[in-house]
Amino acid sequence: MDKLLIRGGRELRGEVLISGAKNAALPELCAALLTDEPVVLHNVPRLQDVSTMLKLVRNMGVSAERDDNGTVQLNAAELTKPEAPYELVKTMRASVLALGPLLARFGHAKVSLPGGCAIGSRPVDQHIKGLQAMGAEIVVDHGYMVARLPAGRTRLKGARILTDMVTVTGTENFLMAAALAEGETLLENAAQEPEIVDLAEMLIRMGAKIEGHGTSHIRIQGVEKLHGCEHAVVADRIEAGTFMCAVAATGGEAFLRHARGDHLDAVIDKLRDAGCTVKSEKDGVRIASRGPAYEHLKAQSFSTTEYPGFPTDMQAQFMALNVIARGASMVTETIFENRFMHVNEMVRLGAHIHVEGKVAMVEGVQQLSGATVMATDLRASASLVIAGLVAEGETLVDRIYHLDRGYDRMEAKLRGLGADIERLTGAAAA
Repeated sequence: MDKLLIRGGRELRGEVLISGAKNAALPELCAALLTDEPVVLHNVPRLQDVSTMLKLVRNMGVSAERDDNGTVQLNAAELTKPEAPYELVKTMRASVLALGPLLARFGHAKVSLPGGCAIGSRPVDQHIKGLQAMGAEIVVDHGYMVARLPAGRTRLKGARILTDMVTVTGTENFLMAAALAEGETLLENAAQEPEIVDLAEMLIRMGAKIEGHGTSHIRIQGVEKLHGCEHAVVADRIEAGTFMCAVAATGGEAFLRHARGDHLDAVIDKLRDAGCTVKSEKDGVRIASRGPAYEHLKAQSFSTTEYPGFPTDMQAQFMALNVIARGASMVTETIFENRFMHVNEMVRLGAHIHVEGKVAMVEGVQQLSGATVMATDLRASASLVIAGLVAEGETLVDRIYHLDRGYDRMEAKLRGLGADIERLTGAAAA
């Protein structure tokens, strides 16, 4: 099992290329299931979750070829098995995104209840409720969602879908299903994330009729058939935010090529309040910070919420900044009930954090000390890497397979900025 060895204390300086967004690439790979014509995706990140999704669609009979430059060519013309088996999706929450496209195009689907990070309950009941409103018959049987159209129907029907909560994957599933439905679908309380906007733009290139994406009300006029397209995946705002926090914590200056400042307003506002300089430039974002952090940065309280608020996927990384910034802060997690698992590992490095329910109270310290820590989920992994970059001595981060699910060669990109970090494999890791 691979590990990361980090020798802390170096400033980060230079330029880093931000990869395509995992949370856009995964639904867009599923969108290729909606057509029997070729789909070409560019800027697809090299991630474990992407590899898992490609295995999944190939298992269905889809032709899927990926090159070294981030381009994936898909063709679902010969799709013969509209099923997502447990053994292929048990590690990936995004597998649920196959349900809507398969049901819309083929009239039936069998998709395993998904897995993923153990950060809390993320029920699929909203997906089922929405697709049932569009006329689907869905039962959960032996760990699978089994869906089909009623006898005599060949297409889903448009509907008004009002979810009980804002759900990103639910909004994406409904977008894809509604694109081929009969009549008009109105999504209310829809998620507004940039990744949803990117998916909608891809669907529009395929011939879908969509209005209002990027707002809480999305209107889709169904069409009988979608065609192939060529589309570039939007840059990953969470990867960009993670590198911003790393530069802020270590000091230095970096240009994040392809990063979109307008996708990170809530995070950038907090970084500026902490004492960093952040500027949007042509084709990227520049961040500068003075070190050591305890002397030049002020801790910031924040509460996670749906986009465009502070993203839950940046909570752990910003907490890593707070633990070595001057002053006290309160971090409130409102999205997932079990997303403070990184706290105990940060305490091993010398952080002062106390958790009460949904609130973590952080008291900044002047210095962290290197130790062996264990990653518990994707974003927790990134927070421990940031903490290790500023800790005195060596930090060994175990279970980094979580990190590989969502970050494209993070250690290589950090080395390019001057970090002393290496991946240990095989005997070295043992």
